[in-house]
Amino acid sequence: MRAVRGVGGLLALLLALGACAPGVPEATAPGDARPAGPDQLRGVELEYLYFTDGPDEIATRQTIEKFEVATGARVNLQLVAYADLERTLQARIAGRNAPDVARTQDLNPYRADLLDLRPYLSDPGFTEAFLPDATRAVRGPGGEFLGVPSDLTLNGPFVNLDLFAKAGVPVPARWSWDELVEAAEKVRRATGKPYAIAMDKSGHRLATMLSQYGTTFFDLDGRPALDVGKATEALKRFAGLHASGAMPTDFWLESGSRYKGANEIFLAQDAAVYLSGNWQVSQLAKASQFRFAAAPNPCAARCGGFPGGKYMVSFKQARHPAAAAAFIEWMNGAQRQRELVAKAQFLPTRRDLVEPGISYPQRLEDMRIFLAEAKLVPAEAYTTNSSAAFVRTANALRDEIAKVLGGRSTPEEAARAVRQVSERAYAEVNGR
Repeated sequence: MRAVRGVGGLLALLLALGACAPGVPEATAPGDARPAGPDQLRGVELEYLYFTDGPDEIATRQTIEKFEVATGARVNLQLVAYADLERTLQARIAGRNAPDVARTQDLNPYRADLLDLRPYLSDPGFTEAFLPDATRAVRGPGGEFLGVPSDLTLNGPFVNLDLFAKAGVPVPARWSWDELVEAAEKVRRATGKPYAIAMDKSGHRLATMLSQYGTTFFDLDGRPALDVGKATEALKRFAGLHASGAMPTDFWLESGSRYKGANEIFLAQDAAVYLSGNWQVSQLAKASQFRFAAAPNPCAARCGGFPGGKYMVSFKQARHPAAAAAFIEWMNGAQRQRELVAKAQFLPTRRDLVEPGISYPQRLEDMRIFLAEAKLVPAEAYTTNSSAAFVRTANALRDEIAKVLGGRSTPEEAARAVRQVSERAYAEVNGR
């Protein structure tokens, strides 16, 4: 946290090529794989299984309408709750009824069923249009291009500007973990709030601290790499913040093994600092009754947040693979991605949008903070997030720190347990 001329090239090719009649399932044999001609789009109805983060739905619908006008295709946008996404896709794949296109945050549960988009792309350079670190997740062992990194997310803090101002505490341009804790505690004492800092209950979010303290679950080659000593140091800090009352222990323990967002704590002004990510910008802007702002990530051994993101993919079972690939290529052309991320307040993944930046119509300064933070993310954070063993390891981190907060373990024991889970998960997904 990208250079092709997607729209013009795509339309030119659409006018030049012919193909099968609309609505007829297309062959997916390698010899038949080719970019969609105009007849493969005109009148075809694509099914796009989609989950929304909130502000992106309207922007996505508007972009889809432009695709439909330009091509004569129809896109049936089918919304599914994020919590139901993987279960829904797995059931449909098992039933030989996969959608043409899906939006997902994790490719790994369906990787063997994903369509290699390369033979269907109108611009071969499209596969190189995106940030290399973000693209690693969609590359297959034989160079396959199994999807498009359609937007980037980045973990980072928000601060309640009203509470900081009331306490007379400035928000610096850059701060260490020591400085963040000191500032948040000053605000807490001065304003009488119950907590200093809130964080989403998430192994992904907590992995941000590990990265800042100098370690990640996996290295650039995807192999287990967690440094137990550095992880222990990060988890000691996290546990200490709960032991001191700076962070709410009950919030972490009472929700069991489930993810839980801490946005309600921040919106209630019960904590002056909220560790979450850029997807919260629009939500907080709508719901907050106070001034807030994104702030730089705190530094320890290194700076930067921790990445996530969404992908657009198609499936080998897709009824219209060439049309699905054309749709994915259209939606992620430079102009389309620029418009969508600006409206949804996401971060771009294309090289040609990252360097000049995005002119966001709202909360521009917040988004600039996240764009700047994206440049500080270590490369191994991307390979960690895209690993097929990441979710299992991140869940172990979440569960092990719960044991620490509940007095049933120590930070070092938790770090060693997480390292062991990462090794087992890596061995299992790689057949070792």
